[in-house]
Amino acid sequence: MGRSMDREFAGKVALVTGASKGIGQGIAEAFGQGGARVIVNYHHDEAGARETAARVVTAGGSARIVQADVGDEAAVLDMFASLDRDEARIDILVNNAGRDGSGKPLVETTLAEWRDLLDSNLTGAFLCAREAARRMLAAGRGGRIVNITSVHEEACDMVGQGVYQTSKGALRNLTRSLALELAPHGITVNAVGPGMILTPMNQRALDDPAYRAWAEAQIPLRRAGTPADIAAMVRFLASDVAAYCTGQTHFVDGGWLLTWPPV
Repeated sequence: MGRSMDREFAGKVALVTGASKGIGQGIAEAFGQGGARVIVNYHHDEAGARETAARVVTAGGSARIVQADVGDEAAVLDMFASLDRDEARIDILVNNAGRDGSGKPLVETTLAEWRDLLDSNLTGAFLCAREAARRMLAAGRGGRIVNITSVHEEACDMVGQGVYQTSKGALRNLTRSLALELAPHGITVNAVGPGMILTPMNQRALDDPAYRAWAEAQIPLRRAGTPADIAAMVRFLASDVAAYCTGQTHFVDGGWLLTWPPV
């Protein structure tokens, strides 16, 4: 099966957006374990990005951090220009940057709030994928793009999270459209859809044992996931052994979607 899965990314450059904490941090660390050069993108949390970079190095890779708001086209162009200058290649892109919704019903959501969340969760993935794909096409080596969606690309069950759920459903079809266009060039595009993962986005589950116990009881595997669970799937999809996988969402949810819709 080619290169060992212990160091399958040696000599490759992986950009992980939103990698200063949570799932992004876990993904970056997994690439470090695989021997990659990891570009750790962050928006606000420089200290968290530096911690992620240190974890990558400890895991066996190399890393540097780069600040950019991925929803800002000029910032994304600057980030990729720095990659051109300092790395001269990109092999893997993980579009992880994003955030939760406001909790407001759609009828109370302002246009500015709508645009802000879509810029973070959808437009940022488009801009980064476009720039990465242009470079992958020019290099002619193929490549891997992985978008982090959610079980809520499928299950619209959260009142007050309509914009978030819309963004994740749209990201699913961005994944599929990119996969169709890029497949002839050996570039695969997949999505990973996390379920309940213990990160700051699920702070209530971290702080409230009773709520966590109730939520885990809804999951067939009877536990919440961790960033390492998501990172393992991303690492697989970014590797050579997943070369025939493209255009799909791979849910990592402990079986939660087996219960959706509730029966």
